[in-house]
Amino acid sequence: MRWHLLRCLSGAALLLVTMAFLSMRHHGTQEVVRYQGVGDGTSDIPEHQAKMAPADVLGDSSRRQELKEPPPVGSSVKRGLELGEVFIAVKTTKRFHQTRLELLLDTWISKAKEQTYIFTDEADEALQKRMGDHVVFTNCSAEHSHPALSCKMAAEFDAFLASGLSWFCHLDDDNYLNPQALLKLLSSYSPARDVYIGKPSLNRPIQASETMPNNQTRSVRFWFATGGAGFCISHRLAVKMAPWASGSNFLSTSELIRLPDDCTVGYIVECKLGGRLLPNTLFHSHLENLQLIPRPQLPQQVTLSYGVFEKKLNTVELAGPFSQHDDPSRWVPESLARLACSQSLLWNQGGNRAWAGAGCSSGVRCIGRAV
Repeated sequence: MRWHLLRCLSGAALLLVTMAFLSMRHHGTQEVVRYQGVGDGTSDIPEHQAKMAPADVLGDSSRRQELKEPPPVGSSVKRGLELGEVFIAVKTTKRFHQTRLELLLDTWISKAKEQTYIFTDEADEALQKRMGDHVVFTNCSAEHSHPALSCKMAAEFDAFLASGLSWFCHLDDDNYLNPQALLKLLSSYSPARDVYIGKPSLNRPIQASETMPNNQTRSVRFWFATGGAGFCISHRLAVKMAPWASGSNFLSTSELIRLPDDCTVGYIVECKLGGRLLPNTLFHSHLENLQLIPRPQLPQQVTLSYGVFEKKLNTVELAGPFSQHDDPSRWVPESLARLACSQSLLWNQGGNRAWAGAGCSSGVRCIGRAV
């Protein structure tokens, strides 16, 4: 009896040991499978852990910063644009050297001389002395014709490409430019993108007949920025335009649609390259009523102009000691609050001269910081 009880106890003990051994082997197999799953991408990680962000996994804030994507183009996190990266071209003609160009030289060009190039048609010793190698005598015709205008635009375009700068901005000789407002605008765009920005003079795309081979024509429609208000083009887009805009190619392209140079620029961008104009209301020409620009908003405008609109003198609405007869453009420093004085825009109340580059005279009141 005692022997039989001993055998039963021994069998029970053996059974318990065997079960414990099998349990340990089963647990070990599960661990192997689990770690094999991590290696081959079949891990059974719980769903809420699988969806954790990299920053949550890393934990360390210094390492989290390394995972941030670079800021997109056009974001506020970027290097500020400098005036030295902009090529400013002013188109003029010999007969306007004194009546128009000297006004520009005495005002805004004096603040952006190193970036500004004058493109004209005849030699002028006085202008050469004042601007040095920043005046380009193109040998283009002095006529206000499509070929003559296209000739000068081609010269501007080629000079810009040769400069290697980031931005090309074209102006006419009746434009006033606010360099700081221009920089603020262009800083919103990248010269590594296709950018064509300016103000259309029409409220609809212009329609033209494009000359095709075998004396055929086709109708084309496109937007263009009027040269009378000024416009800017990025370096990347200018390089793409070169086959139609460089050298004699510009005149040949202009002849296809028989329209002026500013129209031809829009035609190349939109019809040849499939780009588009970015319209901007900060550019202004004499073709619009300039007196409608609110006086407090003048410091934010990129360009202004003057001339005759609807048979009336067309200028910005500003008071000053000079009459419109003596200062028809309203750009003379006593009349126009656009000249820099310690980086501020000025309004002259007392008639004291404050020419560009001079210090603040008594009677001059700053009306706003330069933008």
